[in-house]
Parts: sequence; structure tokens; C-alpha cells
Amino acid sequence: MTLQEAIEARHSVRAYRNEPLAEDVVKAMKEQIAILNREGNLHMQLIINEPKAFQGTLAKYGKFRNANNYIVMAGKKSKDLDERIGYYGEHLVLLAQTLGLNTCWVGLSYSKVPGTYELGEDEKIACYIAIGYGETQGVSHKIKSVEQVSNVSDNTPSWFKKGIEAALLAPTAVNQQKFSFEYVGVKNNCHLIRAKKGFSMIGYTKMDLGIAKYHFEIGAEEVNFDWV
Repeated sequence: MTLQEAIEARHSVRAYRNEPLAEDVVKAMKEQIAILNREGNLHMQLIINEPKAFQGTLAKYGKFRNANNYIVMAGKKSKDLDERIGYYGEHLVLLAQTLGLNTCWVGLSYSKVPGTYELGEDEKIACYIAIGYGETQGVSHKIKSVEQVSNVSDNTPSWFKKGIEAALLAPTAVNQQKFSFEYVGVKNNCHLIRAKKGFSMIGYTKMDLGIAKYHFEIGAEEVNFDWV
């Protein structure tokens, strides 16, 4: 499965089979987490065979079942932490999909279980990602049009539209899709793209933007562009 195929196949899943993760899957996830932690200056941690985080009152509200494995999404407090959490966390979500797993970004409906994770000085937990073998593959949701979230037109490159289409398949908090992309133009033979978060009473728009930006990069493929 390619990353583009993973984008198209992946949906949020809250109910999992009571089945431990395969050893090779755990190894692949931990190796990638180590790489992305260095690249993104984060402290993401895979927790396996731990059922308590999704057994509390909030978890019941979130309708989780057999969510015994999850990724603690943490890093040093900073203005761009949430966006980096979204961007690099989605790397793990799509990798998990290619490995036959299912996932769900979890902003509130989990409990922090002491002793299951480590936090350094000035670090905080931004969210969790539930991970495992889903009872189903999830369901798709209604999404916005490319015109609603971008300045796509007959004058913008075809790859820009493909990037937007991939971004629209990105998971966002309660499917709010409060982001937008603008094709700015070309400077020094490099295309310039501006991505913005919108306003939401729910929050999580910075994290959503990071997730959407990674999807955009996959959809746009190997095009020479920079974020501005």
C-alpha cells in the first residue's frame, strides 16, 4: 500500500479486536517513532498492551473498545508544538495503515496513566493516537470541496489540486476541516504555498493544519515547493 492509498483507505476507528500487535509491526512503529522524534524534536511514545487509558469515563464517552495500544503525542511546550504533533503524528498514522493497522486521533477522551510514559522538562502531552486491529475499517465522512479550502483555478498547477484533494482526506477534530491552502506563485524556480488554520471554538486547528500539510505533500508528490 502506498501512502496515497493509505490516505484513501484510512478512517478513524474506535473499536479494536482484542489482539496484540505483531512483533514486526511494533518494531517498525518504534523505529519510525525514533526517527520522527529526532526530526520533529518531539517525544512520541508507543504504549502497548495497556488498557487503562481508554477505560475511564471520558473514554466511554468516546465509545472506545479494546483500545489497548496507543501513541502518546508529546513534546516541549512551544507555539508550533501542536502543528508538529499533527504533521509527524500523521506520518505514524499512515505508516500504521500500510502495516494493516487502524488508528484514531484522540484529543480528550483518554486518561493519562501514571508510569506508562515519560515526560521531560517543559514537555507536555498534546493528544493520544489509538492504534490496533480494527473491528471495521471505519467509515468516510462528508468533506468540503477543493474550492472551499483553496484558491484552486484554471491558472494553478494540477498538482496543487491533487494536494488539496489529499488534504481534504486528512482527519480533523470533529471533521471540522478549518484549514485553507493558497497557491502564491513561483519565486526562484520554486512554487510557494501558504497554509492557514481557521478559527474554531473546538480548537485543535493547529494540529489539524499539521496533518493536512502532510497530506498535501503526499498528494502533490515530488513537486518543488516551499511553505510560506
